[in-house]
Amino acid sequence: MNYFEQHQQEYLEGLKTFLRIPSISTLSEHKPDIRRAAEFVRGELERAGLQNSELIEGDGNPLVYAEWLGAPGKPTLLLYGHYDVQPPDPLDEWVSPPFEPEVRNNNIYARGSADDKGQTYILVKAVEGLLKQHGKLPINVKFLVEGEEEVGGEHIEAYVASKPERIKADAAVICDTEMFGPELPTICVGLRGMVYGELHVQGANHDLHSGVYGGAAPNPLMAMAEILCALKGPDGRIRIPGFYDRVQPPSEKERQAWARLPFDEQEYKEKEVGASDLVGEPDVPLFERLWARPTLEVHGIRGGFIGEGAKTVIPARAVAKISTRLVADQNPAEATEQIRAAVKAACPKGVTAEFKPIHSAPPSLVNPNNRYIEAAAEAMKQVFGKETVYIRSGGSIPIVGLFDAHLGIPSVMMGFGLPDDNLHAPNEKLHLPNFYRGIEAVAKYLEILGEPV
Repeated sequence: MNYFEQHQQEYLEGLKTFLRIPSISTLSEHKPDIRRAAEFVRGELERAGLQNSELIEGDGNPLVYAEWLGAPGKPTLLLYGHYDVQPPDPLDEWVSPPFEPEVRNNNIYARGSADDKGQTYILVKAVEGLLKQHGKLPINVKFLVEGEEEVGGEHIEAYVASKPERIKADAAVICDTEMFGPELPTICVGLRGMVYGELHVQGANHDLHSGVYGGAAPNPLMAMAEILCALKGPDGRIRIPGFYDRVQPPSEKERQAWARLPFDEQEYKEKEVGASDLVGEPDVPLFERLWARPTLEVHGIRGGFIGEGAKTVIPARAVAKISTRLVADQNPAEATEQIRAAVKAACPKGVTAEFKPIHSAPPSLVNPNNRYIEAAAEAMKQVFGKETVYIRSGGSIPIVGLFDAHLGIPSVMMGFGLPDDNLHAPNEKLHLPNFYRGIEAVAKYLEILGEPV
């Protein structure tokens, strides 16, 4: 039994303590919990043996920084994670309370278990294990852990843009993605970007009686439906002019690799998605639709009367929350203007319509043929006993684009979640064997990078 195996119970108890903190960044009443989570991370880094730990204050939730730079001449990794979590709603769908972690079927269930407290803790414990065993690390590391990933990450964006020398590194390591399947080590090389915002439609200056004014007064909810259908067709194709102009299709080599992945589309549809059918561009393969094509989705619409019973009102206004996921080489600023122009063009008479962006992130695509990704693939192969596969992700991790833009470094996305971990949903979980082996894989990665070139 190696050192990491001997300390599994200790790691589990530490993770439970972390998960009990309801560090929900979208709700202002949880500000004290946000600070408590940041202090917890700082304390863990100090106990691990890292130096110069601090909470970096600014406009937003505190960043946590710590470093160990005692390996001159060796590579430096910037280890990133986030301690904030999504709201747990709807609460009645949780089998066990979201902030009372519970182990069932070799999984730990709690909000933040996979996204991203559990995976951030993997990085901390991997470094701690090496320091406790050897008193030193084979390479240099810098930790930068944030508390706003789930709400746009404005503080870390400003910090990375203004402090590149302090956080200068050869590569970044991010554990905030998933493995393609159980027992299958996976590195993610591409992420979709995002533009998220609200579509506001205004009609009359006050609500109107639908009997008295119906047939003459404009209806913002009907107008909203028209505009949304103008942005995206029933075939799943986005109708915004110019939106696909910059989209770079995957290479034939990538397409062939994706076709070899162990995958049952019927099981994916029924068990993972839980729908009667899949949708999207019918002439585009599923993985390409999920990883390499832009999307446009509606997340919620409000307006008019939605209470119990009847109220015959033509609402004065309607609001829809919408987002688009972007792929290489799309640009968030350009995409925002394209959406605005398309909304204006589709706006029916009698109403005004405006798209108001809330936050955005660029897409990213990393060339896997570099030393830092190849070493990560080898480390995962040694720990999991299988060849590492390369995939893209449909999700967005804004920090990847920031590290590329401001530090000029590749991001190594070693993820240890699973596709059925229920991210952002009730009963979020992390598979404990992945948690334990993830710690070993990250430690092995640092050791491989420390070997003579």
